[in-house]
Amino acid sequence: MRDEALAAVAAAGDLEALREVKVAHTGDRSPLALANREIGALPPHAKADAGKRVGQARGAVNKALAARQAELEAERDARVLVEEAVDVTLPYDRVPAGARHPITTLSERIEDVFVAMGYEVAEGPEVEAEWFNFDALNFPPDHPAREMQDTFFVQGAKGRDGAGSGVVLRTHTSPVQVRSMLERKPPIYVICPGRTYRTDELDATHTPVFSQVELLAIDEGLTMADLKGTLDHMVTALFGEGMSTRLRPNFFPFTEPSAEMDMQCYVCRGASVGNPDRPCRTCSSEGWIELGGCGMVNPRVLIACGVDPEKYSGFAFGFGIERMLMFRHNVEDMRDMVEGDVRFTRPFGMEI
Repeated sequence: MRDEALAAVAAAGDLEALREVKVAHTGDRSPLALANREIGALPPHAKADAGKRVGQARGAVNKALAARQAELEAERDARVLVEEAVDVTLPYDRVPAGARHPITTLSERIEDVFVAMGYEVAEGPEVEAEWFNFDALNFPPDHPAREMQDTFFVQGAKGRDGAGSGVVLRTHTSPVQVRSMLERKPPIYVICPGRTYRTDELDATHTPVFSQVELLAIDEGLTMADLKGTLDHMVTALFGEGMSTRLRPNFFPFTEPSAEMDMQCYVCRGASVGNPDRPCRTCSSEGWIELGGCGMVNPRVLIACGVDPEKYSGFAFGFGIERMLMFRHNVEDMRDMVEGDVRFTRPFGMEI
């Protein structure tokens, strides 16, 4: 029995095989263990000799097991050192690192500007009910923006007969303003950034999925002067000191009066106007850049959201963050922003 056990130990080629040998030759059902149990049945004069012989055999097997295990563990460790070796002299950056998208960075910078002014960041769903996206914002039922050529409808547009899902992918972040007025009591100061969707073809200046940021302020006694001052501060914070803005009359269903906001060209500062010797590609030598729409919140919108227009007034504005990025960094093709190429995003760095 001892010789068989020693031969099996020597033949074990790895630690797993050695564990099987150990169970077979030293376990409770092994031959040597059974022989040790039988000693008690021997005559008294034979027990001492049998115990000595069995004990020596078991000791020899255990000693051989320990020695063989040490050998196999040493072989395993040496093999691991070779197989799992790491060449620390290899370049560590062979896989290029990614980059933070500039739209994310710019969105957070805009949020910081208004949070510092006391505004709260508000969010809402991107799949929105028509009531929030159109009706509450004073869009009439036959407004062109409700057509399927302009809006992504979920499971079909709601027709004049009332059929259809009445659910859309939001075309602006204005529904977040509606939800804010329904969920909060005035005074309300919120900024609403997020993704929006419109059925535009992807080209150099348009994309069907784009980022927008809108602002809403509801309080007693707010006027267009407050709106103008807020816009001036935003432009100064984002484009530097000395920038000015102007308002041009326009029409939006959800504001009255409404205006388009222009800011002074941050490249030529108006010096290119009427000066052929100093043309400006950024503003086409007009001196102004159109940034977005704004105005005083239409009383119809306030009534729809449960706000008393006799007591409260408010202002709002909104603009596309992609457009702002194009202005700030002279990006000429909007497709660069959506294709995910790190060669575009990496130069903007990892600013947080």
